[in-house]
Amino acid sequence: MKIGNLDLENNIFLAPMAGITDKTFRIICKEMGAGLVFSEMVSSKGLYYKDRKTDKLTSVDNRERPIALQIFGSDPNIMAEVVEKYINPRECIDILDLNMGCPAPKIVKNGDGSALLKNPLLIRRILSKVVKVSNKPVTLKTRMGWDCKNVNGIEVAKIAEDEGVSAITIHGRTREMFYSGEADWDFIKRLKQSVSIPVIGNGDIFEPIDALKMIEYTGCDGVLVGRGAIGNPWIFRRIKHLMEGKKDNKPTYKEIIDMAIRHLNMECEDKGESIGVREMRKQIAWYLKGMRNSNRVKNQINTVDAKKEVEKILADYLSELNSLS
Repeated sequence: MKIGNLDLENNIFLAPMAGITDKTFRIICKEMGAGLVFSEMVSSKGLYYKDRKTDKLTSVDNRERPIALQIFGSDPNIMAEVVEKYINPRECIDILDLNMGCPAPKIVKNGDGSALLKNPLLIRRILSKVVKVSNKPVTLKTRMGWDCKNVNGIEVAKIAEDEGVSAITIHGRTREMFYSGEADWDFIKRLKQSVSIPVIGNGDIFEPIDALKMIEYTGCDGVLVGRGAIGNPWIFRRIKHLMEGKKDNKPTYKEIIDMAIRHLNMECEDKGESIGVREMRKQIAWYLKGMRNSNRVKNQINTVDAKKEVEKILADYLSELNSLS
């Protein structure tokens, strides 16, 4: 698949997810076969005012490239200046993605994310200014609309195409839906038929076969895997295998535990043991989701602060699983 002048290895992408798709997880998903990974959502104002925590979110490792850096905001001038002065000089950033779909209240209350769907004129101003100054392909991630009475995602897609956006990702839900109900693949299909730029479908890719079904049903050019990848980076490899006509193999208990331990070690190396262990508690919970007696193990991990203790708990759990099977 091609976005702008960038040739991608495949059309299976890792979605941007706050608190999830940090550098470590992106590297792992890239190794597992993701054709493109997206950063966590980064505040354009945070970059503009040189906030240190915001800047850290933009850290990139060459192992995860190609990468799309996702920024959010609603001030066209600030966003354009950030792109020109901060993002353009960064050779390690391959694509610039603009978030106009995040439903989180703290984002929406500032007029950012999916709040922009209520103001198509402002969307056009932002896209016009950013595309003009960006030396990287610009993509857009958005939703169907604000609510069921205000579904204007196709209008927004046409604005994006008019303003020179290289690709659009559409989540088949309104802001009002958040992540409830079912994603509307019919809407994704209609949007794909309405524009000539590449369309990436997003919503309800939880099993490898879902990706193939979405592409076949909607005609979209690529798929964005979000919640289905949390604790499950193998989903990218499994989708690729299905696309290539190969057998779909689920990860073994050993592969899951080994990956959780590797993820833990990489996180601690990048952020320090104290932060790494704390942040990995939720990640490990997702790795172990649905496994026998996993709640007890998750509760144990939530009480320890040392990496070695977490590793021992996981190693003992693997031995337990092997003895039960």
